[in-house]
Amino acid sequence: MRQELMSLPKGLAEEVARNLVMVANLLDEDPEQAYAYSRIALRLASRVAAVREAAGFASYATAKYSEALAEFRAARRMTGSVELWPVMADCERGMGRPERALAMAGEPEVNKLDKAGQVEMRLVAAGARKDMGQTDAAVVTLQSPELASNSVQPWTARLRYAYADALLDVGREAEAREWFAKALEADQGGQTDASDRLAELDGVEFTDAMVESEDEVTEVTSVEESEESGAAEAAEKSEEAAEKPAEAEKPVQAEKAADADKAADDNS
Repeated sequence: MRQELMSLPKGLAEEVARNLVMVANLLDEDPEQAYAYSRIALRLASRVAAVREAAGFASYATAKYSEALAEFRAARRMTGSVELWPVMADCERGMGRPERALAMAGEPEVNKLDKAGQVEMRLVAAGARKDMGQTDAAVVTLQSPELASNSVQPWTARLRYAYADALLDVGREAEAREWFAKALEADQGGQTDASDRLAELDGVEFTDAMVESEDEVTEVTSVEESEESGAAEAAEKSEEAAEKPAEAEKPVQAEKAADADKAADDNS
Protein backbone atom coordinates (compact mmCIF):
# COMPACT_ATOMS: atom_id res chain seq x y z
CA MET A 1 0.00 0.00 0.00
CA ARG A 2 2.87 2.35 0.85
CA GLN A 3 4.41 1.59 -2.51
CA GLU A 4 1.16 2.47 -4.28
CA LEU A 5 0.92 5.75 -2.37
CA MET A 6 4.44 6.72 -3.52
CA SER A 7 2.89 7.64 -6.87
CA LEU A 8 1.24 10.61 -5.11
CA PRO A 9 2.86 13.89 -3.98
CA LYS A 10 4.35 13.46 -0.50
CA GLY A 11 1.87 15.62 1.41
CA LEU A 12 -1.10 14.03 -0.34
CA ALA A 13 0.28 10.54 0.21
CA GLU A 14 0.59 11.19 3.96
CA GLU A 15 -2.96 12.51 4.16
CA VAL A 16 -4.34 9.49 2.30
CA ALA A 17 -2.28 7.14 4.45
CA ARG A 18 -3.68 8.65 7.67
CA ASN A 19 -7.22 8.10 6.44
CA LEU A 20 -6.49 4.51 5.41
CA VAL A 21 -5.01 3.80 8.84
CA MET A 22 -8.21 5.09 10.43
CA VAL A 23 -10.26 2.85 8.13
CA ALA A 24 -8.26 -0.18 9.24
CA ASN A 25 -8.46 0.72 12.94
CA LEU A 26 -12.20 1.42 12.98
CA LEU A 27 -13.51 -1.17 10.53
CA ASP A 28 -14.50 -3.71 13.19
CA GLU A 29 -15.53 -1.46 16.08
CA ASP A 30 -17.11 1.48 14.24
CA PRO A 31 -17.73 0.63 10.56
CA GLU A 32 -19.75 3.79 9.89
CA GLN A 33 -16.84 5.97 10.99
CA ALA A 34 -14.44 3.81 8.97
CA TYR A 35 -16.69 4.33 5.97
CA ALA A 36 -16.50 8.11 6.45
CA TYR A 37 -12.69 8.02 6.45
CA SER A 38 -12.69 5.79 3.37
CA ARG A 39 -14.74 8.37 1.47
CA ILE A 40 -12.16 11.05 2.29
CA ALA A 41 -9.34 8.81 1.03
CA LEU A 42 -11.36 8.00 -2.07
CA ARG A 43 -11.93 11.66 -2.81
CA LEU A 44 -8.20 12.35 -2.47
CA ALA A 45 -6.82 9.38 -4.42
CA SER A 46 -9.43 7.45 -6.37
CA ARG A 47 -6.83 6.17 -8.86
CA VAL A 48 -4.94 4.19 -6.22
CA ALA A 49 -6.02 0.54 -6.08
CA ALA A 50 -5.41 0.23 -2.32
CA VAL A 51 -7.74 3.15 -1.73
CA ARG A 52 -10.47 1.58 -3.85
CA GLU A 53 -10.06 -1.72 -2.00
CA ALA A 54 -10.22 -0.04 1.42
CA ALA A 55 -13.32 1.87 0.34
CA GLY A 56 -14.83 -1.42 -0.82
CA PHE A 57 -14.30 -3.12 2.54
CA ALA A 58 -15.69 -0.11 4.41
CA SER A 59 -18.80 -0.17 2.22
CA TYR A 60 -19.08 -3.93 2.67
CA ALA A 61 -18.88 -3.58 6.47
CA THR A 62 -21.79 -1.12 6.42
CA ALA A 63 -23.90 -3.33 4.13
CA LYS A 64 -23.57 -0.95 1.17
CA TYR A 65 -23.05 -3.91 -1.14
CA SER A 66 -23.58 -2.12 -4.43
CA GLU A 67 -20.91 0.47 -3.57
CA ALA A 68 -18.60 -2.24 -2.28
CA LEU A 69 -18.90 -4.28 -5.46
CA ALA A 70 -18.15 -1.22 -7.61
CA GLU A 71 -15.01 -0.46 -5.58
CA PHE A 72 -13.80 -4.07 -5.63
CA ARG A 73 -14.29 -4.24 -9.39
CA ALA A 74 -12.30 -1.02 -9.81
CA ALA A 75 -9.47 -2.36 -7.63
CA ARG A 76 -9.43 -5.61 -9.59
CA ARG A 77 -9.21 -3.75 -12.91
CA MET A 78 -6.25 -1.76 -11.60
CA THR A 79 -4.31 -4.73 -10.21
CA GLY A 80 -5.51 -7.71 -12.24
CA SER A 81 -5.63 -9.71 -8.98
CA VAL A 82 -8.39 -12.25 -8.27
CA GLU A 83 -8.04 -12.19 -4.49
CA LEU A 84 -11.22 -10.09 -4.12
CA TRP A 85 -13.30 -12.59 -6.09
CA PRO A 86 -14.96 -14.26 -3.04
CA VAL A 87 -15.97 -10.98 -1.40
CA MET A 88 -17.27 -9.72 -4.73
CA ALA A 89 -19.46 -12.83 -4.92
CA ASP A 90 -20.64 -12.20 -1.37
CA CYS A 91 -21.66 -8.68 -2.40
CA GLU A 92 -23.90 -10.30 -5.00
CA ARG A 93 -25.50 -12.28 -2.17
CA GLY A 94 -25.93 -9.10 -0.16
CA MET A 95 -27.73 -7.53 -3.10
CA GLY A 96 -30.17 -10.43 -3.19
CA ARG A 97 -28.58 -12.21 -6.15
CA PRO A 98 -27.35 -15.56 -4.78
CA GLU A 99 -27.54 -17.15 -8.23
CA ARG A 100 -24.83 -14.77 -9.45
CA ALA A 101 -22.67 -15.67 -6.47
CA LEU A 102 -23.03 -19.34 -7.38
CA ALA A 103 -22.12 -18.59 -10.97
CA MET A 104 -18.97 -16.82 -9.80
CA ALA A 105 -18.08 -19.88 -7.71
CA GLY A 106 -17.82 -21.84 -10.95
CA GLU A 107 -15.66 -19.33 -12.84
CA PRO A 108 -11.98 -19.98 -13.74
CA GLU A 109 -10.89 -17.20 -11.37
CA VAL A 110 -11.55 -19.54 -8.43
CA ASN A 111 -8.75 -21.84 -9.54
CA LYS A 112 -6.32 -18.92 -9.31
CA LEU A 113 -7.14 -18.26 -5.66
CA ASP A 114 -4.86 -19.43 -2.87
CA LYS A 115 -6.12 -21.98 -0.34
CA ALA A 116 -7.63 -19.33 1.94
CA GLY A 117 -9.40 -17.73 -1.02
CA GLN A 118 -10.82 -21.05 -2.18
CA VAL A 119 -12.17 -21.78 1.30
CA GLU A 120 -13.72 -18.33 1.38
CA MET A 121 -15.33 -18.96 -1.99
CA ARG A 122 -16.74 -22.25 -0.69
CA LEU A 123 -18.26 -20.43 2.28
CA VAL A 124 -19.87 -17.88 -0.02
CA ALA A 125 -21.22 -20.60 -2.30
CA ALA A 126 -22.72 -22.48 0.67
CA GLY A 127 -24.30 -19.25 1.86
CA ALA A 128 -25.80 -18.70 -1.59
CA ARG A 129 -27.27 -22.22 -1.51
CA LYS A 130 -28.90 -21.45 1.84
CA ASP A 131 -30.24 -18.16 0.47
CA MET A 132 -31.94 -20.14 -2.27
CA GLY A 133 -33.40 -22.65 0.18
CA GLN A 134 -31.04 -25.44 -0.90
CA THR A 135 -29.95 -26.44 2.60
CA ASP A 136 -28.86 -29.99 1.75
CA ALA A 137 -26.74 -28.63 -1.09
CA ALA A 138 -25.15 -26.16 1.33
CA VAL A 139 -24.01 -29.08 3.51
CA VAL A 140 -22.48 -30.86 0.52
CA THR A 141 -20.78 -27.65 -0.68
CA LEU A 142 -18.89 -27.32 2.59
CA GLN A 143 -17.65 -30.92 2.65
CA SER A 144 -14.05 -30.69 1.53
CA PRO A 145 -10.49 -31.79 2.37
CA GLU A 146 -10.04 -28.51 4.28
CA LEU A 147 -13.01 -29.37 6.50
CA ALA A 148 -11.71 -32.89 7.16
CA SER A 149 -8.18 -31.70 7.96
CA ASN A 150 -7.03 -31.73 11.57
CA SER A 151 -4.63 -28.84 11.05
CA VAL A 152 -5.84 -25.45 12.27
CA GLN A 153 -5.62 -22.60 9.78
CA PRO A 154 -6.92 -19.01 10.05
CA TRP A 155 -10.10 -20.08 8.25
CA THR A 156 -10.65 -23.41 10.06
CA ALA A 157 -13.00 -22.13 12.79
CA ARG A 158 -15.25 -20.32 10.32
CA LEU A 159 -15.42 -23.30 7.98
CA ARG A 160 -16.33 -25.72 10.79
CA TYR A 161 -18.86 -23.25 12.18
CA ALA A 162 -20.54 -22.83 8.79
CA TYR A 163 -20.73 -26.60 8.40
CA ALA A 164 -22.27 -27.00 11.87
CA ASP A 165 -24.82 -24.31 11.06
CA ALA A 166 -25.69 -26.01 7.78
CA LEU A 167 -26.12 -29.35 9.55
CA LEU A 168 -28.47 -27.72 12.03
CA ASP A 169 -30.55 -26.32 9.17
CA VAL A 170 -31.21 -29.84 7.88
CA GLY A 171 -32.06 -31.23 11.31
CA ARG A 172 -28.83 -33.09 12.04
CA GLU A 173 -28.52 -31.68 15.53
CA ALA A 174 -26.11 -34.22 17.04
CA GLU A 175 -23.63 -33.74 14.22
CA ALA A 176 -24.11 -29.99 14.39
CA ARG A 177 -23.19 -30.00 18.06
CA GLU A 178 -20.04 -32.00 17.30
CA TRP A 179 -18.94 -29.50 14.66
CA PHE A 180 -19.73 -26.46 16.79
CA ALA A 181 -17.43 -28.02 19.40
CA LYS A 182 -14.73 -28.49 16.76
CA ALA A 183 -15.20 -24.89 15.64
CA LEU A 184 -14.79 -23.68 19.22
CA GLU A 185 -11.64 -25.75 19.58
CA ALA A 186 -10.12 -24.04 16.53
CA ASP A 187 -11.42 -20.55 17.33
CA GLN A 188 -8.52 -18.95 19.14
CA GLY A 189 -9.38 -15.39 18.13
CA GLY A 190 -13.08 -15.37 18.96
CA GLN A 191 -14.17 -15.19 15.31
CA THR A 192 -17.38 -17.11 15.96
CA ASP A 193 -20.02 -17.50 18.67
CA ALA A 194 -19.61 -21.29 18.69
CA SER A 195 -19.65 -21.40 22.50
CA ASP A 196 -23.05 -19.67 22.59
CA ARG A 197 -24.42 -22.02 19.95
CA LEU A 198 -23.24 -25.03 21.95
CA ALA A 199 -24.85 -23.67 25.10
CA GLU A 200 -28.06 -23.08 23.19
CA LEU A 201 -28.10 -26.68 21.96
CA ASP A 202 -27.45 -27.90 25.50
CA GLY A 203 -30.32 -25.81 26.85
CA VAL A 204 -28.10 -23.53 28.93
CA GLU A 205 -29.44 -20.04 29.55
CA PHE A 206 -27.23 -17.12 30.55
CA THR A 207 -28.47 -14.24 32.69
CA ASP A 208 -27.00 -10.78 32.46
CA ALA A 209 -25.69 -9.96 35.94
CA MET A 210 -25.81 -6.23 35.24
CA VAL A 211 -29.50 -6.42 34.35
CA GLU A 212 -30.23 -8.40 37.53
CA SER A 213 -28.32 -5.84 39.58
CA GLU A 214 -30.24 -2.97 38.00
CA ASP A 215 -33.54 -4.77 38.66
CA GLU A 216 -32.62 -5.27 42.31
CA VAL A 217 -31.69 -1.61 42.70
CA THR A 218 -34.98 -0.60 41.09
CA GLU A 219 -36.92 -2.93 43.40
CA VAL A 220 -35.18 -1.61 46.52
CA THR A 221 -35.72 1.97 45.40
CA SER A 222 -39.41 1.29 44.83
CA VAL A 223 -39.76 -0.22 48.31
CA GLU A 224 -37.98 2.75 49.87
CA GLU A 225 -40.12 5.21 47.96
CA SER A 226 -43.24 3.30 49.02
CA GLU A 227 -42.17 3.39 52.67
CA GLU A 228 -41.35 7.09 52.49
CA SER A 229 -44.72 7.77 50.86
CA GLY A 230 -46.52 5.78 53.59
CA ALA A 231 -44.67 7.63 56.35
CA ALA A 232 -45.51 11.00 54.79
CA GLU A 233 -49.18 10.03 54.46
CA ALA A 234 -49.32 8.89 58.11
CA ALA A 235 -47.77 12.14 59.27
CA GLU A 236 -50.27 14.14 57.25
CA LYS A 237 -53.20 12.21 58.76
CA SER A 238 -51.78 12.75 62.25
CA GLU A 239 -51.63 16.50 61.67
CA GLU A 240 -55.22 16.52 60.40
CA ALA A 241 -56.34 14.57 63.47
CA ALA A 242 -54.63 17.08 65.75
CA GLU A 243 -56.36 20.00 64.03
CA LYS A 244 -59.90 18.52 64.19
CA PRO A 245 -60.43 18.81 68.01
CA ALA A 246 -59.43 22.46 67.87
CA GLU A 247 -61.93 23.03 65.08
CA ALA A 248 -64.61 21.13 67.04
CA GLU A 249 -64.11 23.37 70.07
CA LYS A 250 -64.92 26.53 68.13
CA PRO A 251 -68.72 25.95 67.87
CA VAL A 252 -68.88 25.06 71.61
CA GLN A 253 -67.06 28.24 72.58
CA ALA A 254 -69.28 30.25 70.26
CA GLU A 255 -72.39 28.65 71.83
CA LYS A 256 -71.22 29.52 75.38
CA ALA A 257 -70.62 33.10 74.35
CA ALA A 258 -74.13 33.30 72.86
CA ASP A 259 -75.66 31.94 76.12
CA ALA A 260 -73.79 34.49 78.17
CA ASP A 261 -75.02 37.34 75.96
CA LYS A 262 -78.62 36.09 76.27
CA ALA A 263 -78.37 35.88 80.09
CA ALA A 264 -77.11 39.45 80.21
CA ASP A 265 -80.03 40.62 78.11
CA ASP A 266 -82.54 38.85 80.40
CA ASN A 267 -81.08 40.44 83.52
CA SER A 268 -81.30 43.80 82.02
